[in-house]
Amino acid sequence: MTTSVVILQAGGNGMLGTLVPMVLIMVVFYFFMIRPQVKKAKDHKKLVSELQKGDKIVTTAGIHGKIVDLNETTFLIEVESGTKIRFDKTAISLDATKATLPKA
Repeated sequence: MTTSVVILQAGGNGMLGTLVPMVLIMVVFYFFMIRPQVKKAKDHKKLVSELQKGDKIVTTAGIHGKIVDLNETTFLIEVESGTKIRFDKTAISLDATKATLPKA
């Protein structure tokens, strides 16, 4: 009779014992996966909004160039030898103008 009481108590504690680790896994997942991605997307949106004509950029494809024209969703860059290529604004990887300036 005492063994059945112990089994019932362990069953009730098991529900709480499985719920707490699941909540902890979700919290860790949020802080290590979701939050950094949201911050990265916010920083990229800020970078794109601050670009101007004449800025040197690097695209996600690794193409280096200077911005010649800006639209709402695209930009035109001039690469070496005068070739101009139009890209979507989401293709910007780095603002090389600001990356090469010395920090104050």
